[in-house]
Amino acid sequence: MGDKVLLIISGNLSFLNWLTIVPSIACFDDLSLGFLFSSRRGGVKDRVVQMQARQAAGEQPPLGYGRCIRQVVNISFGLLIAYLSVPVVLNLLSSRQVMNTSFNPLRIVNTYGAFGSITKERTEVILQGTSSPDPNDPAAVWEEYDFKCKPGDLKRRPCFITPYHYRLDWLMWFAAFQTYEQNEWIIHLAGKLLAQEEETLSLMATNPFAGRAPPRWIRGEHFKYKFSRPGGTHAGEGKWWIRKRIGAYFPPVNLQGLKKFYEDRSWPYPMRD
Repeated sequence: MGDKVLLIISGNLSFLNWLTIVPSIACFDDLSLGFLFSSRRGGVKDRVVQMQARQAAGEQPPLGYGRCIRQVVNISFGLLIAYLSVPVVLNLLSSRQVMNTSFNPLRIVNTYGAFGSITKERTEVILQGTSSPDPNDPAAVWEEYDFKCKPGDLKRRPCFITPYHYRLDWLMWFAAFQTYEQNEWIIHLAGKLLAQEEETLSLMATNPFAGRAPPRWIRGEHFKYKFSRPGGTHAGEGKWWIRKRIGAYFPPVNLQGLKKFYEDRSWPYPMRD
């Protein structure tokens, strides 16, 4: 369980590692968990103490029919799990380990891994808006939307959220691995930002157009992020991140131009307040 605690402290993977800790609670001795239960007479702790006292006196609980059935079922399931786990263990020891795979149609046991390797860089989609009537105008000023947790502003300290989970930030990170055609919801999000929908803006950390007219255009830019080096030039400027532009993620879109896109997918067309 110690490795999970280290991952919670360093990995910031929301509730994933907390869930893996829960089954390990059954491995603790009853005495170590006794503080969780009431000491009142007739309570769980009192009944356990009575059972332990009877066992210490050599009194064995009656071996009823139901208990026999339960033991047979438990042993049978244990043997089945052990048999089905053989290819999983072999895969674990293999130099060509396969992740997130089931090796039998029952899917009772499988291999799981959130990430095959940990990298020093990450790609991010940055949403930008402009009030310029022409998005291709070199003089157009593009302002960035910041999310509540994912990297964006280079000077913002990385957040610590575990066990909370910012699902939109998480989806934005995964969208950066693919294209916007594979993640049409991000265009849906852009339309809602163009309309300045309050519910959508509540999911954002900042709205660069707050108190002003909504943006006329929104685009997605693709960047590669990595941490600044402690004591380095960027860190001296107060920057936690260094980023390099990869290219455009999706082209500039406006609300009117998205109307058919929404209609084709039967999505409610966002209306500006």
